[in-house]
Amino acid sequence: MTTRSAALRYPSLTTTVPKEFVHRASVAEVMLTDWERREDHQFAVTAQWPRSHSFFTAANGRHDPLIAAETLRQAGALLAHAEYGVPLGHHFLMWDLSLTVCPEHLHVGGAPAALDIDVVCGDIKMRRGSLAGLRYRTVMRRAGHVVATGSAAFTCMAPKVYQRLRADRLNDAAPQLPLTAPAAPQNVGRVSPTDVVLSPVGQPGRWQLRVDTRHPVLFEHPVDHIPGMMLLEAARQAAVATLGEGTTPLSVTAEFNRYAELGAPCAIEARRLPRTEREEAVEVTGHQDGEQVFRSTVTAAASAD
Repeated sequence: MTTRSAALRYPSLTTTVPKEFVHRASVAEVMLTDWERREDHQFAVTAQWPRSHSFFTAANGRHDPLIAAETLRQAGALLAHAEYGVPLGHHFLMWDLSLTVCPEHLHVGGAPAALDIDVVCGDIKMRRGSLAGLRYRTVMRRAGHVVATGSAAFTCMAPKVYQRLRADRLNDAAPQLPLTAPAAPQNVGRVSPTDVVLSPVGQPGRWQLRVDTRHPVLFEHPVDHIPGMMLLEAARQAAVATLGEGTTPLSVTAEFNRYAELGAPCAIEARRLPRTEREEAVEVTGHQDGEQVFRSTVTAAASAD
């Protein structure tokens, strides 16, 4: 007697999308679970956030806002490969990212958070029939409630082009800096020193980026430059150090100006922006060799006086 396969008997089983589509080496770090095209450049993506994560740690009973930033990043990579035909092995360069979260819907429940994400792609650039870059906007919903909105833009390039551009940085050709001492975890919103990405330099509002290439999430697979998610984490930690313990970002914007290199010190500087009645914000910049690598603005709810 012939039996039907499990896939046919259970068509609604949930799994993650292929890890290669979101540029992860570990299946455990894949947030996305499915996708479908609705219209020419509009898509529905689903995702799941674990109740606990080794790096995107929950605080005050709420999911880490930066897990939404990672989900946003993964959505762009997924659609570029799965819907726009970018071959695996092409390299992506993120130019900017913005994210706003709704804290009232970030609560950690009794099960992983299931997300429905609407994605609209625009500013689509083609080169010789292949995708060269695009901008996309997302709305993330949880049980029908908007939990986060965001947008990002990236360009992508073939391996041969990337090889020419980054030849002197590939294959571990560039030396890496010695690992520097972490700032006190409680001062930057962290529990473990391992997750601290700032090193004190003896000046208020200034740090050196602490680059630990052994970190299992920030350096989840070998790369030739500092990942954008690490720069976002540096901005978040600098904002917490500036605004005070317990600061939770409501929004984060970032512009990435050039590759952040592993072999050069990256100076991080935070500047408190004028406060409004409801919000306060910090501008964070990173410089290497006198040139700006990135600029980010982190906004949080104003503390009670």
